[in-house]
Amino acid sequence: MPASDIVIRGAREHNLQGVDVTLPRNQLFCLTGVSGSGKSSLAFDTLFAEGQRRYVESLSTFARQFLGQMPKPDVDHISGLSPSISIAQKQAGTNPRSTVGTITEIYDFLRVLYARVGQGHCPKCGKKIAAQTREQILGRILSLPEKSQILVLAPIIRQQKGEHRDLFEDLQKKGFVRARVDGTVVHLGDDLALDRQRRHDIEVVVDRLTVSKTIRGRLSEAVEIALKLGGGSLIVSVEQESEERPKAPKRSKKQRAGLQEGDIALSADYACNACGVSFDAPTPQLFSFNSPQGMCLTCDGLGEFYSFAPEKLVEDPTKSFAKGCFALIDRWKDLGRWKRHIFKGVADTMERKLDLEEGTLLETPWEELDSKLQELWLWGAGDEHITYTWRAGKSSQKYGGHFEGIIPELLEKYRTSQSQMQIRKLEKYMRVIDCFDIAALVPVVEGAGG
Repeated sequence: MPASDIVIRGAREHNLQGVDVTLPRNQLFCLTGVSGSGKSSLAFDTLFAEGQRRYVESLSTFARQFLGQMPKPDVDHISGLSPSISIAQKQAGTNPRSTVGTITEIYDFLRVLYARVGQGHCPKCGKKIAAQTREQILGRILSLPEKSQILVLAPIIRQQKGEHRDLFEDLQKKGFVRARVDGTVVHLGDDLALDRQRRHDIEVVVDRLTVSKTIRGRLSEAVEIALKLGGGSLIVSVEQESEERPKAPKRSKKQRAGLQEGDIALSADYACNACGVSFDAPTPQLFSFNSPQGMCLTCDGLGEFYSFAPEKLVEDPTKSFAKGCFALIDRWKDLGRWKRHIFKGVADTMERKLDLEEGTLLETPWEELDSKLQELWLWGAGDEHITYTWRAGKSSQKYGGHFEGIIPELLEKYRTSQSQMQIRKLEKYMRVIDCFDIAALVPVVEGAGG
């Protein structure tokens, strides 16, 4: 008899009468028979009950009190049995996110498996992600440019609904004065009336420092406090220059991924030492497309979304961008000065970066543009830094920013428009499209054993 077999001797659960059976391990098999023949009694009340009982007995006394333990089955002998899980039979749901994994509930077990035993790899260099020491974190912060103004923040709340009044009061009692709520630094003593129906990000401000060689002692103390409050993670926010300038195109929700521009995430538990990039430790929610932490921020985990269709937007592909190939964008000479300086900044920056001839992005007919350049106009340049030049009379001013793309800009207009006439006009160029966004916003995690 192979050692890998599961051997059952003298099973007497319910209507089983001393059944002896040998079952193969590491194979998919099913139990069949007429109604009342004892299939469920053998599978659930004997096999699963014993496997679950052995698993629970291997845990600590403290952990056992939280798990319901099934009674020992009426059987003489079982060998070759591993700890077991039972997949409940459910009817198919109508949720568009439902899959075979969610309906059978096996997905819940897989999420825990990947979160607990998976090995993370950096999406930039591919190396394994390991814990950072306090000295490495201090070195990363002190490597910032001299005289940089920074905030040391401890992430407390991530995408949780509520007013969080008790949290603010507790932080005040501990001596903290300020916190960053949804990207805005506020005083904890103010009347912070948060919308209880919205999800919020809250980080407590541990210290505000100017980078120099003399701050190491104070910075070390701030890092220690932030790591303790943040559960092993902290955020260093590099404050931006405050001088007034034309407003740059804002970054999309997808690009921000929970952090503000100028933020550096650092972790004592989960970081790539080669790239100096830190990540949140994997949690089961990170692998759930029903959770804001794990779902695609473009399609909300549905795999498709209602958006502008490129083939509808580009009415005449024989025309160039400047000649008006886009249905909802005027020709170059009819565009306002603000729009022209935005599109010109994108074209000039990307042409220099990609070593293209001047005028390629604006003057080349759409059908002759490379597909990657078409994607650039449609969906933006991602995190690429764009240099814009705003001219007012004889003077000019340069500033940096990002380019979201034409479609994200039109989607924002569609979502915020109060005019039914404008909404109907925009919907002529929209349809349900497959989600295109497969960029990794979290480190790649390999499951145990493969």
